Amino acid sequence: MAFEDLERREPWRRIVFPLDVPAASEAQHWVEELAGCVGVFKVGLELFIRCGPEIVARIRERAAGGVFLDLKLHDIPHTVGRAMRAIAAGGARWATVHCGENPAMLRAAVEGAAGRVGVLAVTVLTSVSAEHLREAGFEAAWAENPERLVLERARRAREAGCAGVVCSGREAAWVRRAIPRPFLIVTPGIRPGGAAPADDQVRVASAAAAVAAGADYLVIGRPIREAPDPRAAARAIAAEIAAAEAGARGAPGAHQG
Repeated sequence: MAFEDLERREPWRRIVFPLDVPAASEAQHWVEELAGCVGVFKVGLELFIRCGPEIVARIRERAAGGVFLDLKLHDIPHTVGRAMRAIAAGGARWATVHCGENPAMLRAAVEGAAGRVGVLAVTVLTSVSAEHLREAGFEAAWAENPERLVLERARRAREAGCAGVVCSGREAAWVRRAIPRPFLIVTPGIRPGGAAPADDQVRVASAAAAVAAGADYLVIGRPIREAPDPRAAARAIAAEIAAAEAGARGAPGAHQG
């Protein structure tokens, strides 16, 4: 589950590609297309609901870094624990659970995983803005500083025994300064240059910025999938990761984790 030396030596293994497609045949196409260019393939709600648990086993055969099952469990602790036990039996490398309101839910997820799957706690979705937090009733101290909210939730996740968290590149540095490796940071919302995209992502960052901030794995979908040459796009991102990692290691006072 840890951030291994292999990922440092081969930066393409740090790329997580989301299989946001409605059919197993399309998922298989992308797995075959990108094998050797991305390390981990992510199965989300749509594909899992349409294809069932067997899709994890099918993809795992070609995924160098395993399968990331992104179901974002959020329920009473007993239910989440039982669901995580079922997930652990399916062979996924990681699975997600929302941080939520009750730390007992996170502990139940970790207990259900029993060390067979890494539990990643989703802190604040990258589609959520400060305005959304205010509308949801968060006090100004939290709504106006998503970094603070993410950090608090990351600390709860670590205390519960989670393998890591999912957070945007904008909060990765806060989490990494407070919580060293082997605690993982998985970062979605990666966009070239960190430019605000014309989609549902709000809190975005470039691959280089996320890595420099301490992210271990980057979830990258549209910039690869929509590129004229997806394999070339993945290789370019891997080169960006390598350069950012080299720069971070060479920075004065850099934490090596």
